[in-house]
Amino acid sequence: MPFFFVDYWYLVLVVPALLVSVWAQFKVKSTFSKYSSKRVASGMTGADASRYIQRANGIHTGLEAVAGSLSDHYDPRNNTIRLSSPVYGQATVAAVGVAAHETGHALQHAEGYAPVKLRTALVPITNFSSGISPILIILGILMAMDPLAYAGIALFSVATFFQLVTLPVEFNASRRAVVALEQSGQFTEDELQGVKKVLTAAALTYVAALFVSLMSLLRLILIVGGNRGRRD
Repeated sequence: MPFFFVDYWYLVLVVPALLVSVWAQFKVKSTFSKYSSKRVASGMTGADASRYIQRANGIHTGLEAVAGSLSDHYDPRNNTIRLSSPVYGQATVAAVGVAAHETGHALQHAEGYAPVKLRTALVPITNFSSGISPILIILGILMAMDPLAYAGIALFSVATFFQLVTLPVEFNASRRAVVALEQSGQFTEDELQGVKKVLTAAALTYVAALFVSLMSLLRLILIVGGNRGRRD
């Protein structure tokens, strides 16, 4: 999200949120790295874990290996799970956890999980509002047209709402992942605890993203409100 310019509210509200986001990114990378060095006793790779969970839940989802690290994702458009190189063919705690999480998204898609439907419906709206909201806000401020600026803020808030809706989707996928791995009976308690730590670290990045969006939204409200107060 663009922040337009640096000001007092940016320093007070947005910068701390950005620092939290940086910390969350560091946390997920360091946790993933730590548990990428811990092999699972079962020898089950990330791809194996995904296939197992799919069979256990009666679904069939495409599974592909992709380049990069932490580039893992589920693509609902063609019902495909894409796992990065450190996940797809590796039998580590981190690989199994990440693969199970992405398979959790496939399970959500298969059952029509309501928050996923809402999030999917919000994607085109969010893309549109994210592109036009900065223009409306800047024009509203420069032209002293408060309704225009507030319209831009309203559109900006759609992106914040999108981040909010993302949280239950991600948390639920992680819960499904842990439950599926526990029910498999193929992992030790220490391995499952490692999986939980990897998924918790990943979840923090989504919480941080929501925090940044909320602080950015509050900043814009205060800027527009402050300009109006000075004119009055």
